[in-house]
Amino acid sequence: MTVKTNHAFNRLELLTGSAGLEALRKTSVALFGIGGVGSWCAESLIRSGIGHLTIVDSDLICVTNINRQLQATHDTVGASKVDVLKQRLASINPHAEIIALQKVYNRTTASSFPMDSYDYVIDAIDSLSSKVELIIHASHAGTKTYSALGASCKLDPTRIRVASLWETHGCPLGHFVRKRLRKRKFSGEVTCVFSDEMLPNYDIKPGCGTGKCICPTVSKNGDPVHEWCSSKKQINGSVAHITGIYGFMLAGLVIQDVLEK
Repeated sequence: MTVKTNHAFNRLELLTGSAGLEALRKTSVALFGIGGVGSWCAESLIRSGIGHLTIVDSDLICVTNINRQLQATHDTVGASKVDVLKQRLASINPHAEIIALQKVYNRTTASSFPMDSYDYVIDAIDSLSSKVELIIHASHAGTKTYSALGASCKLDPTRIRVASLWETHGCPLGHFVRKRLRKRKFSGEVTCVFSDEMLPNYDIKPGCGTGKCICPTVSKNGDPVHEWCSSKKQINGSVAHITGIYGFMLAGLVIQDVLEK
């Protein structure tokens, strides 16, 4: 059964044609990190006809996610991010294959992800070490990779850009990613979404990033889950219209590339 049968993609087909719509349906994307950037990216991919999407994130929904993450509401606090988002995405396109993996991506778990089985990998991970590992792993597998650099400490949407990782500027995260990649002898091409805006945080002490972190560590079923927010050196302010634009731009890069082929 194709995505055309329920007519949900009629408006999309006017832009893509039937061949383009079929190409999108056959495309497989793996999205790592479904927070402020990744959640909006996932929705845009599914609403744009992507037929196979794997979403990867280990976190539970925290009340502090509500201001910027698609699946975060007061009703979903404490639930698995990937499970809640999968349910929403499936209601948008019941014919799409959506795989939800509640697990950490890092050097230890990297081998469990079949990178060469995906057409595209999208990096929306916050962790610097995991981001670097994912870029190297996916690129070595020959999978086209798009990456989100820092989306926090920003308010101006007009400063968001797309560029090669090696040409981004004004983004501290981008600086450290490049530094670590060079240390690993990696010089491959990676397209990134970034902004050169960097606003200061107000002097307000959040619970997250301290020993008093309020992020849930036990699921609604009572199972312990990975929680890394309390170990962060710094928590930065973020807002939905910035993280959302990052996510939509990442999805747009995939959609455009599929159609251009």
